[in-house]
Amino acid sequence: MAARHTGGKATALFQAYRAATALIAPFAYRKVAAKLAAQGITEVRQRERLGHASQPRPDLAPGAPLIWFHGASVGESLAAITLINRLAERLPDARFLLTSGTATSAQMAEKRLPDRAIHQFAPLDATGPVSRFLAYWRPDAGIFVESELWPVTLAEARKAGTRLALVNARLSARSLDSWRKRAATAGFILSRFDLLLSQNEQMAQDLISLGADPARVLPGGNLKAGAAPLPVDQTALEPLRQAIEDRPVWIASSTHEGEEETVLKAHKTLLQRHPGLCLVLIPRHPERADEVSALIEAANLISARRSAGAALTPKTQVYLADTLGELGTFYALSPIVFLGGSFLPIGGHNPFEVASAGAAVITGPGTSNFAETFPPLIAAGGAIEVADAGELAEAVDTWLCDNDALAAARESAQSFNTEQARRLDGITDLLIERLRLEKARAQVDA
Repeated sequence: MAARHTGGKATALFQAYRAATALIAPFAYRKVAAKLAAQGITEVRQRERLGHASQPRPDLAPGAPLIWFHGASVGESLAAITLINRLAERLPDARFLLTSGTATSAQMAEKRLPDRAIHQFAPLDATGPVSRFLAYWRPDAGIFVESELWPVTLAEARKAGTRLALVNARLSARSLDSWRKRAATAGFILSRFDLLLSQNEQMAQDLISLGADPARVLPGGNLKAGAAPLPVDQTALEPLRQAIEDRPVWIASSTHEGEEETVLKAHKTLLQRHPGLCLVLIPRHPERADEVSALIEAANLISARRSAGAALTPKTQVYLADTLGELGTFYALSPIVFLGGSFLPIGGHNPFEVASAGAAVITGPGTSNFAETFPPLIAAGGAIEVADAGELAEAVDTWLCDNDALAAARESAQSFNTEQARRLDGITDLLIERLRLEKARAQVDA
């Protein structure tokens, strides 16, 4: 693959960063390898962080592309898999490589990637690991998800002739402020991309203000709208349904430190009106389960903890769902879901997963990570925004008491999800066109 004109010059800051990361890469590797080892990742796979592949490069038909996707963790990787599935339909000869940085994303990818795709851990952002990675895999295109702006990786990939896109682009206010202080370097890095698809118009303007070429920047919506529904384990679901029987249930999902107290306060209020009500409480980070369990006990509520194998009985008021990989199964238990990360300035979590599961959404006001999603979803009637425990209890109570209102909200949420997912067709077309994913095949066919 021949290198192409890239535009923009490497700054002194970039050169200093590249030199520094080359020096500290061995030390950084020890840290990330130890973390992966603690999560059960083998030494062979740990070395993927140094650019050493653990699987063979796929055999490709003449002119067929190898398309590389990168997402930091589970959420970004799921968005990547959504696009991989769409591109796989359009490009039957293409093969796909997904990289990410966490053990949980690797485990998820193993379950959800199609047959024509491979997962590897991403190389550290240093010249040695990145060069080894690119020399081995030789990707025709690289598609990065959300805020993954790794300077060395992007510069080396572009230099190697890999055509690049940033999709679902989203930078926090803090990141934007930081990059604005390094405007020349930001412009150099963003100029590596052939296409930048932002989550909304404001983010598109922010990228342009950082030095991105306006001709390459377009608002593309949120890819998470098109993700496949979360998997439901029927063998796990049926015993839960039998244990709950005809009791009313609501879910508080992806809660963070400082939010469970509000949720439990709302639940205690609801129990006065609905004595048989069960709350399924799903902390965002299961390792906080001891802490959350203590909060439930302090609230004088009867609980059962899933990871401990405790039975969900008619007396259980709070079911602490502190396991990984079962979110879709829990969502199948109730059509009412409060999404955490929103009572605090965390940014909120993915409402599309809730909508595609057939549930209506309740959220707090802190949804900056989905600024393009929640206002129209709320306006459509598929979600309700609440500010505190009292409003949360009132929202849940309304849907528990009014089946017609709940059914309308669920239908609105699903319709909104379907409408947003249609945008993926346009995104797929843009990626194929701008990254020239069909060009090589067309030349061979000619």
